[in-house]
Amino acid sequence: MAQPLEFNGEPSPLEFRPMTVADLSQVLAIERASYPTPWSERAFRSELMHNSYGHYVVALLEGQVVGYSGMWIVLDEAHITNIAVHPDYRGKGFGHLILAEMERRARERGCTRMTLEVRPSNHVARQLYQRHGFVARGLRKGYYSDTQEDAIIMWKDSLP
Repeated sequence: MAQPLEFNGEPSPLEFRPMTVADLSQVLAIERASYPTPWSERAFRSELMHNSYGHYVVALLEGQVVGYSGMWIVLDEAHITNIAVHPDYRGKGFGHLILAEMERRARERGCTRMTLEVRPSNHVARQLYQRHGFVARGLRKGYYSDTQEDAIIMWKDSLP
């Protein structure tokens, strides 16, 4: 049985469950508020319905979607595709809880490592990832098509 996540020494206020198509209106609202070039509904639907490597979750607070994340699992590696928290709920540690949940789910599926890309300008996300043990290991030049900003490739080599 999975250990419940803790939040400031208390049980997590968030509940997690797999994302469904029915969640997309709330997920898309968060996506649009979070990213300069948000994923489309079609992209999310494709991930949920056709990508056998994809695993997407929503974070619920009192039944409302306040965040979400996705990852692809290939062999023993998990690749975070996206993670976001609704603007009204940022700064409360929910990003930490969502990332910890994704790490837990990756371990359950046999993953030993995790990777992601992040914009150099996204200092808040970079700090979160560093607190979770991710280390910058490379750069993808011009990765973000909207601004041609590079992406920092970060790895966490051991999922405890």
